[in-house]
Amino acid sequence: MRFKPLIQFLVSLGLVALPSLALANQNAVSDHPLAVVGFGDSLMSGFELPMQDSFTAQLEKALKEKGVNVTIANAGVAGETTTDGLARLDWSVPDGTDLVILEFGANDALRGISPELSEKNLAEIIEKLKQRNVQVILAGMLAPPNMGDDYEGKFNAIFPRLAEKYDVPLYPFFMDGVATEKSLQLEDGMHPNAEGVARMVEGFMPVMEKTIAQSTASDTSQ
Repeated sequence: MRFKPLIQFLVSLGLVALPSLALANQNAVSDHPLAVVGFGDSLMSGFELPMQDSFTAQLEKALKEKGVNVTIANAGVAGETTTDGLARLDWSVPDGTDLVILEFGANDALRGISPELSEKNLAEIIEKLKQRNVQVILAGMLAPPNMGDDYEGKFNAIFPRLAEKYDVPLYPFFMDGVATEKSLQLEDGMHPNAEGVARMVEGFMPVMEKTIAQSTASDTSQ
């Protein structure tokens, strides 16, 4: 990205490191919209919801209301595991993507897939994206309690370990604030309704804003 001399001056003073200022300037100084891809399963795709109520659509709307020049593509596919995500990574995340919200794992846990395999797949996805200079936010997942303590402990440790290993931002639990609230779920008791997605977006916004702010400050210093 290219930036105006004034913004470069502000960066030299350390002012653009503040999320609010970076977000305020994102629309004005970027050559093109920040290209984001929401890459995941049914929780990302907006299972049984109108397109405008999906996580990607609601997040894009919330960011645009804050003045961020952003487009968020929905690359969520219901029922997919980390293995499926790895298999379609190259064509699901096109060239020119700046940031990927990586959200897989719920179906792995529901099917009792080996946590070691899930972690291996997610690690390979992150590595491939980093090789393409695509920034990643890792959306964490928690195993259902009925999988047992051993499985739960191994599975839940995947996401913070990967975030630390690859130095990527982590949102610890994608369904935070929704998973135990029936009023925010569809009748299946597993997927969020439109209000539930809004709650998820609200919870996710701080890590998204911080990541955009840091990315903006980093770009201006180059």
